[in-house]
Amino acid sequence: MTQFSDAFNQLDWFAIYGHLEADGYAVIPGLLAADRARELARRTDFDGKTRRISLMTTELGQGDLFYFDQNLPDPWQSLHEAFYPKLAAIANTWNERLDISYRYPEELSAFLQQCSAAGQRRGQSYLSRLSAGGYVALHQRSDAEHVFPMQVVALLAAPGDDFLGGEFVMTEQRPRMQSRPLVVPLKLGDVAIITTAQRPFKGTRGDYRVNLKHAISRVRQGERIGVELTFHHSV
Repeated sequence: MTQFSDAFNQLDWFAIYGHLEADGYAVIPGLLAADRARELARRTDFDGKTRRISLMTTELGQGDLFYFDQNLPDPWQSLHEAFYPKLAAIANTWNERLDISYRYPEELSAFLQQCSAAGQRRGQSYLSRLSAGGYVALHQRSDAEHVFPMQVVALLAAPGDDFLGGEFVMTEQRPRMQSRPLVVPLKLGDVAIITTAQRPFKGTRGDYRVNLKHAISRVRQGERIGVELTFHHSV
C-alpha cells in the first residue's frame, strides 16, 4: 500500500476518465501539498539517483532535465505504484476499443519485466528546471515496443509567483483535420494524467486513433520546475 492509496481511492475516477475521453488529459488539483511540492522542487540529485541532461544537446529545447534511474525516489515511486493499476484498466479499455490484442498487466512490476525483456531498461522519468528562455519542444515518449499510453506530470512551482509563461501544452491530430492545441491548466502541486501518444476517439462511425504530443512553452521570467513520469522504459 503506497502513501497515496487513500487519496486515490477518494478521487472521482469516472470524472477523470471523462476528461481523458474529452481532451486526452485530466488534472488532479493539489494532489501534492504546496509545501511538499516546493520541497521536492529544491531536490535534483535525490541521493545521486539522477543524471543531468541539457536540452540544448538533444535539440528538444532549452533547460535542464534530471533523469531518474529505473528505481524512482519517493514520492515519485509511490505515485507510480498508485497510478498504474487505475491507468492500466483504462489502457486496456482503450486497446479493446482500438482492436489491439495486447493487455497491460495489473501490476507495474510485471509490466516493467516485459519492458526489460524487450531491452527497455532505461528510465525516462525526469525533473525539469527551466529558467527564463527555457522550453521543451513538442515530443512523444513512444519509441519502443512496449509503450504505456498515459503519463503523469506534476508542477512544483507556482505560475505567476515563481515564473511567467511555461504553460504545459498539447496538440491533438485527428485524421483529415487541423491539429487541435490544448493548454493544461496546472498550478503548484497539481498533477495531471496525459496521453503519451495515441488514444481512441469516438467518432460518428466508431472509434479511431488520434495522435498527441506535449511540450512546455517558453518561460518568460523566473524558473519553472516540474516532473514528468513515464511508466515504460526506453532502450
